[in-house]
Amino acid sequence: MTGDEQRPEGQALQDSVADAYALNWVDRYAPPDLRPYLRLSRADRPIGTWLLLLPCWWGVFLGASAHPDTAGWLTLWIFIGCGIGAVLMRGAGCTWNDITDRDIDDKVARTRSRPIPSGAVTSRQAAIWMGVQAAVAALILFTFNWAAIGLGLLSLGLVAIYPFAKRFTWWPQIFLGLAFNWGALLAWTAQTGALGLPAVFLYLAGICWTLFYDTIYAHQDREDDELIGVKSTARLFGDATETWLRGFLIATVVLMSLAVIYALAPLANPLKMSIGLAGAWAMGAHMNWQLGKLDIDDTQTCLRLFRSNRDAGLLAALFLATTIFL
Repeated sequence: MTGDEQRPEGQALQDSVADAYALNWVDRYAPPDLRPYLRLSRADRPIGTWLLLLPCWWGVFLGASAHPDTAGWLTLWIFIGCGIGAVLMRGAGCTWNDITDRDIDDKVARTRSRPIPSGAVTSRQAAIWMGVQAAVAALILFTFNWAAIGLGLLSLGLVAIYPFAKRFTWWPQIFLGLAFNWGALLAWTAQTGALGLPAVFLYLAGICWTLFYDTIYAHQDREDDELIGVKSTARLFGDATETWLRGFLIATVVLMSLAVIYALAPLANPLKMSIGLAGAWAMGAHMNWQLGKLDIDDTQTCLRLFRSNRDAGLLAALFLATTIFL
């Protein structure tokens, strides 16, 4: 079913989505007519919003720390604006993903309960909802400087391409990483007025982190993906997954450490730099804990570890935020 066809008589609409949090606020409190649209936006699964938002916060915090003259109300607004923008753009991106995947999602157990394959909304309704979310996000973007606005507009190409990546490459997680971590570049630029090398290192660190957590996530669908011919790093790595993930872990820590060094070394403040580096290593320690718990054949464990990456990214963000005040 594409989502535009009429449901067979007697087929009930799903009242929840398979991989949503139990007793989430959408299922419990949202008006029934609004629930399918909130589910399109993954409002019942906030982890993706966190994973999109955290690189933005890394960028604004490190930028404010490296350029103390820019820290203040601007930093606060970028912090808040990125939070609102992450909710909206993650929602728009997920809606686009569901539109493009409507003929795949109904063949995968975990995704066939989503609004379009379940028949709760049509593809046309979803497209309108996507446009509304993107338009409101644009209003926030246009409050930033012109360089940041340009970066924000460039990111739309990555968002558009990502849903198709799993059809033509074994590395769709790279395309997700390119899109999901763009906020590190944008927020640094919004804070400092220009793109800098530390932001590029943060961006690359985020891409390696995405390869880490989204490979874990993709192991939930490994068997279904094989049946329908969808590619992923989970299928590519197979039993060698832990080795690859350890490599991504090391790359994440090294690249984030380089971002901190290049940003903060000119300030000649050893305490500030030490705390920034501690954030990178704390995040790495959390990722290493995940590897110790990983069982690629246990879907519930994979989902739990994937969700725990909010805490991994928050560790880095909290340490970087602390450096602003030193």
